[in-house]
Amino acid sequence: MKKLLLLCALMASVVAVKADESFFQASLTPDIAFKAKTERINGICLSIWGENPQSAFALGFVNGSSGDSKGFSFGIVNYSETYTGVTWGFVNYSKVDFTGWQAGFLNVAKGYHGLQMGFCNYAENLHGVQLGLVNVAKNNSWFKDFPNQLATGFPFFNWSF
Repeated sequence: MKKLLLLCALMASVVAVKADESFFQASLTPDIAFKAKTERINGICLSIWGENPQSAFALGFVNGSSGDSKGFSFGIVNYSETYTGVTWGFVNYSKVDFTGWQAGFLNVAKGYHGLQMGFCNYAENLHGVQLGLVNVAKNNSWFKDFPNQLATGFPFFNWSF
């Protein structure tokens, strides 16, 4: 029964893919791939190095997503413009905005809403919690707005609400 439900859910997601979107992407580099790097992927991305706008599960060494993307990315390096979801990797970087959970050795985001867990966490505009050895939230002041904000930089944890 579980297999039948999974198959039905998979078929429904394939049917929901629009003409300018795809369910599956496999790539060696962004330019050597099944689908063009500008094509939106709604499903699964398997990559050595991939870069597509996506609503997908991305598994690879380097997972890149352009534009407004969401999903779950698991790789050595995960980078994005605007991302909603979960990224697990050695390095996680979001150029514009990230909403969700970043877990890795180094987590960096310009705008961040959610939980960052790693050795070193950096956010220019934090709205959430950072857990790690080094935590930097540039929008925080040093204990001025406690308990809503902790500090600009703080070991083990930091927050801003």
